[in-house]
Amino acid sequence: MVREQEIREGELAIDTPPARDAALYFIGRIRTPWTSRLMTPRQGRVDGPVCRLEIFAPWVPALKGVDFYSNLEVIYWLHQSRRDLVLQSPKNNKSTRGTFSLRSPVRPNPIATSIAKFVGIEGNTVLVRGLDCLDETPLLDIKPDRCEFSPLSAPQPGDFEME
Repeated sequence: MVREQEIREGELAIDTPPARDAALYFIGRIRTPWTSRLMTPRQGRVDGPVCRLEIFAPWVPALKGVDFYSNLEVIYWLHQSRRDLVLQSPKNNKSTRGTFSLRSPVRPNPIATSIAKFVGIEGNTVLVRGLDCLDETPLLDIKPDRCEFSPLSAPQPGDFEME
C-alpha cells in the first residue's frame, strides 16, 4: 500500500539542504483521474485512461509537430512526494536500499518520466495514455521518445566496416 509520510523500519530521513533556484519552468499541468496516491497506479499502461497534458502560454507553439510521434516522453514534477529519504524499504519488505537504487517517487528532486502513447491534440492540450501521476501534477517537458536521428538499437559489429 502507498504511504504518505511514515518512516519504515531501516529507513533514514535527512534534513534537506536549503533550496536553490534551478530555474525550472512548469510548462503545463497534467490532468488524470487520480486524486490521491492510494488511487494512482504504480506504472502507467498504454491501455490506461486518456490523460491530458495542458500546456500553458507561452509554450503552446512548441507543440507544433508533436503529432508526428506515436510515443512521447513526459517529464513531470512529483509535487506531493517526500524529498528527505536517503534509505528506503520498498514494499515494507525490510530490505533497505538507497534511494538512487529505486524507482520510488520519494527522491531529492522528485522528477519522473513516463513513455506515453500519443492519442491526439485538442488546442493547447496533448492527449496521451500511459501516465501514473496525480491530477494537476506540474509538467516539466514533453519529448518524442525517439527522433529521426536517434539510433533504434545499439551499434552492432559490422555496422561501420571500413573498406
